[in-house]
Amino acid sequence: MHYFFIIIIWLLSINTAWADCWLQAEKMFNIESELLYAIAQQESAMKPGAIGHNRDGSTDLGLMQINSFHMKRLKKMGISEKQLLQAPCISVIVGASILSDMMKIYGYSWEAVGAYNAGTSPKRSDIRKRYAKKIWENYRKLKGMSAEEKNKRLSIASNK
Repeated sequence: MHYFFIIIIWLLSINTAWADCWLQAEKMFNIESELLYAIAQQESAMKPGAIGHNRDGSTDLGLMQINSFHMKRLKKMGISEKQLLQAPCISVIVGASILSDMMKIYGYSWEAVGAYNAGTSPKRSDIRKRYAKKIWENYRKLKGMSAEEKNKRLSIASNK
């Protein structure tokens, strides 16, 4: 798996024509691109260089607001904080991999979506539910769009 990520990150960094990272992440992790986009809307308001500072001292980075908790593992795969901030496709792929990990615990569910943001602690169940509700609202709006409008939005976000 380690080498798989290194190859993907290398391809993403050299192939600027690969604009539709949302659909690539969908294919790689079997997670709907609209769901990933809905998370990015909530996490960073679609700002690739977004940085969030948390009360626990951790930092969230990039389009998908990848928490610094994950950096030790990501650095072993050749992914830096700078890449998360400057390469939106890398952020989307990493975010999808984290959500995929949560889905291995909770199944393809809103609980898994909530865990993307709030983690897996039983004490954070209410926070997971509140977060998942926000994502559901974003997701529902995306699902209601025409295919043309949705594709336009996804491709614009990939090029930011």
